[in-house]
Amino acid sequence: MTSKKTVTSALIAGAVASLMATVAHAAPLTKAEESAAKAAHKEQCYGVALKGQNDCAAGPGTTCQGTSIKDFQGNAWKFVQAGTCEKIVVPGGGHGSLKPIKS
Repeated sequence: MTSKKTVTSALIAGAVASLMATVAHAAPLTKAEESAAKAAHKEQCYGVALKGQNDCAAGPGTTCQGTSIKDFQGNAWKFVQAGTCEKIVVPGGGHGSLKPIKS
């Protein structure tokens, strides 16, 4: 195999592996994951997740976990310690919310 074919094959394999990892991560939370978070006294906090780091609910056109398209997206939530959500300050002076934030 020539070095050009080896490099091309490696690039294709890397791209496929990356795509598969992304698809696997962008899945809804399982009942077990959600139950574990609630047992650990976590609550859903909207508007605090960074781009691609939400736990679920990222609005129309998204599948779920890891699919928010911008930082602090109002319709994407992250699990946080219960009682802390509305105390979280985000850039621009906003706060986390227990309900989706309309943009």
